[in-house]
Amino acid sequence: MTTVFHFFFVPFSIGLAFVVAVMETMYAVKDDEDYKKMAQFWGKIFLYSFAVGVVTGIIQEFQFGMNWSEYSRFMGDIFGAPLAIEALAAFFMESTFIGMWMFTWDRFNKWVHTLFIWLVMFGSSLSALWILAANSFMQNPLGYIINKQTGHVQMVDFGAIVGNPQLWNEFPHVIFGAFVTAAFVIAGCSAWRLLKKDHVTFYRKSLQVALVIGLIFSLGSIASGDTQMRYLLNNQPMKVGAMEGLYKNSTEKGEWTAIAGFDTKAHKTTWSVDVPYVLNLLSYHKLTGTVTGMNQANKELHAKYDKKFGKDINYYVPTNTLFWSFRIMSGAAALFALIAVVGLIMNRKKSQAIMKQRWFLYIMGICLWLPFIVNTCGWFITEFGRYPWVVYGLLTIADAVSPNVSVASLLTSNIIYFLMFAGMGVVMIVLSHRTLKAGPGADNTDGYAASDTDIDPYSKGAFNHD
Repeated sequence: MTTVFHFFFVPFSIGLAFVVAVMETMYAVKDDEDYKKMAQFWGKIFLYSFAVGVVTGIIQEFQFGMNWSEYSRFMGDIFGAPLAIEALAAFFMESTFIGMWMFTWDRFNKWVHTLFIWLVMFGSSLSALWILAANSFMQNPLGYIINKQTGHVQMVDFGAIVGNPQLWNEFPHVIFGAFVTAAFVIAGCSAWRLLKKDHVTFYRKSLQVALVIGLIFSLGSIASGDTQMRYLLNNQPMKVGAMEGLYKNSTEKGEWTAIAGFDTKAHKTTWSVDVPYVLNLLSYHKLTGTVTGMNQANKELHAKYDKKFGKDINYYVPTNTLFWSFRIMSGAAALFALIAVVGLIMNRKKSQAIMKQRWFLYIMGICLWLPFIVNTCGWFITEFGRYPWVVYGLLTIADAVSPNVSVASLLTSNIIYFLMFAGMGVVMIVLSHRTLKAGPGADNTDGYAASDTDIDPYSKGAFNHD
């Protein structure tokens, strides 16, 4: 729950930083005030998401110590370096330049000011890189030894952790997904305002930028997802088997299961709609090949880990969750690309089609919520797909929990967290809606600096006690 809620805002803020940076760059290049207003206006919603993302991230760190103390002890030596670099380098840079960007619209020339938002975007992407480096170790441990005295992992090769293939397959997919998230949220919000014929020129320009970015990175997310999927075929076959709904190994025909029903207790597929050869094309980019099913993967995992962890561990992952999450995620990526193409055609400069085809604006408006669902599905696949491990092959979920946490304390803390998250979510939505309703012509859209009637907080007069 804490990770999913935090992950609503992480890709959203990373993506918004990128889109706002593109808008301000277009202002610097074209000297068109509309692009400056766009950067300032959408920048406000970026600031809301950044603030909520920071708070939810802090709550998540509390959870490591509260509910997962054994995990924290086990992973401390590995987590320490990447998360320290993330805080001291990436997050500090992001936080510093976000302040400079907010308060210095009239203090630097437009190119220097544009550089600030690009540095914010670069810092937020670096934060994601270091956090994913830690997460990638949990998926594919490298560069470590087991300390014989403590039984905990100990880093011996920082380069192996940073160069983890899991990281470099996961990172582009997460970043591209972040850009898609921001693009379609902006497109969706613009669509709702266009339905009300509010600031038509402004929102059509916003829509144009968002859909171009959305199209490029929807295709990028499909390509990076394909690369990641092919990597997982050998690295985590149980995860892939569940994503494709395969209990038995696939045949040479490579039937891809479009939809299916499963008996998870008996570990078998009860019914399915299959398309021949598509699975081989998706997995190997050719018509031949086989994909390991969950039953075979289960046997291999038992053979590999029974000596250390015993014979009673269940290595089957939540099949329905992974199967349907994968279809929602991949289907939505194709839908995003299609919507972007149609939207760009309708929103051509001399065409009024986008204003006349209100049904399409409604579709785009509804789709502003879809990226959050898709990101959640992707996170479900990543995290549930390594069950029963917290650290793959090294630490189980059962061994990672805090030994002194009772059911009552767990229930109480989760209820409190849920209420906090719900409250923050409502505040975020209300503030964003209020900003949209006020529109780009509202007060203080000329920047975040003080107005002409206020004392400049950096002037000598501001320090005059008289």
